[in-house]
Amino acid sequence: MSEQKRYFIQKIYIGFAVFCFTTLTIQLIPLSKQASSWNRCVKKTSATLSQIKPVMKMSDDSKEVLAVMICNGAVFEPKF
Repeated sequence: MSEQKRYFIQKIYIGFAVFCFTTLTIQLIPLSKQASSWNRCVKKTSATLSQIKPVMKMSDDSKEVLAVMICNGAVFEPKF
């Protein structure tokens, strides 16, 4: 195989690798934004729950579980 053909094939492989890497990176952007938003929700919810007297008695792990449930969309019905 001639030197020019090897160089051409090498450029094709590098171009394909760059294309795949770029495509993967672009697809991960929405996922990254979603994770950032969810983490922000958990932090703010945990901080808000820490201000409620009955929740202050709970352990940190229990508060975090409650915050995760709320951020995931759990619905708590009040008991009258």
